[in-house]
Amino acid sequence: MKISDNEVGREAFELPSIGGLAGLTARTVFGAVTAPPAPSFALTCRDGLIGSWQSESERMVAPFLDVSGCTLLPGFIDVHIHGSAGGDVMDASFESLEKMSRFLVRHGVTGFYATTVTASRQATLAAVENAARYMEASRWGNDENGPAGARVLGIHLEGPFLSPEFPGAQNPAFIRPASLEEFEELLAAGPVRMITLAPEEPGADALIEMALGAGVRVVLGHTAATFEEATAAIDAGVSQATHTYNAMTGLHHRRPGALGATLGDDRIHAQLIADGIHVHPAAMRILGRCKGPTRTLLISDAIGAAGMPEGRYEMGRLPVIVRDGACRLEDGTLAGSVLTMDAALRNFMAAAGWPLVQAWPTTSLSQAQALGIDREVGRIRKGARADLTVLDGEAQVVATVVGGRLAYLRDSWRLRDGDG
Repeated sequence: MKISDNEVGREAFELPSIGGLAGLTARTVFGAVTAPPAPSFALTCRDGLIGSWQSESERMVAPFLDVSGCTLLPGFIDVHIHGSAGGDVMDASFESLEKMSRFLVRHGVTGFYATTVTASRQATLAAVENAARYMEASRWGNDENGPAGARVLGIHLEGPFLSPEFPGAQNPAFIRPASLEEFEELLAAGPVRMITLAPEEPGADALIEMALGAGVRVVLGHTAATFEEATAAIDAGVSQATHTYNAMTGLHHRRPGALGATLGDDRIHAQLIADGIHVHPAAMRILGRCKGPTRTLLISDAIGAAGMPEGRYEMGRLPVIVRDGACRLEDGTLAGSVLTMDAALRNFMAAAGWPLVQAWPTTSLSQAQALGIDREVGRIRKGARADLTVLDGEAQVVATVVGGRLAYLRDSWRLRDGDG
């Protein structure tokens, strides 16, 4: 099998299923459920699932990856992303989701929630229906006939049932009161797995109850909730906060706000945009100390401009200007990001002062546990999906494996044919 350097990664969808990864040591595997053999060993993959550990001296099924000198992690999961590589979830097209899928594996992401923005009822429904069709079409994905990109794991509705006081970059023209009838229509249209809403708004209580009954995770965000209102929402089952610090009531020593409820309550996971623009590094460090690695969820909140040149773009029909790494509306309001999950991890490690062995759950295990899918992904365990990310010593992505198939490879020499 010959693969040229310019084909590696760029044409990732043509790369093969692999038999496993060799060149590992106990110090270079994070997220393993069972202790592998020491001092050096390999991890097998079979039928898209993680297999057994084996000694390095045993012959690997060809082809396999030589990841010596690297760290193996569970694949990254981005639960809050609107677009990338010129594609946007709200485009309601297969092409846009495919652009995102192929771009994301270059940055270690193996699964993501296609996230909508606040838009008209018709546009939101179209985006949900398209994501559902895409998921069905790629249900057997990452086999030899399908694209090997990051999987769409479900749909995250960011709005439209938000607070008009904290729209952020959500289009205020489309923010509307909670509607059980509209939410039921969206549930019927596709696999909605998460919804961000303002829990203090009229009708939110009933919608939270309906969502939880349907197995949908409820997230507080774009909210004017007081500390007491946010705590009541957590009592009712709200389990995450969207882009913590941003678009919510802040922390005051007499009015702790939604931020105080998020930082102080162990029942809630905190999403964080760790780009150094949305949140100061000192505030990232405080969040890390309050929530710990298993309650901190790194997200990108990326828009279609991620991976694209700086310039003018659009989000929810609002013009967005991308300059100096920041995405802003014309009035200066931050509007999503061009962040990638690997960069988020590096930024958070630097801000929190955490080594990779401490920080790694913020990209995968925390998300999987928050979503209730940690038996399938988020850990390196036999029988789980072979969704894996390989990093070098600088926490740069070397390879991404999705369902046992090589979706991205930076260094062509690492793909071995089994003869050495």
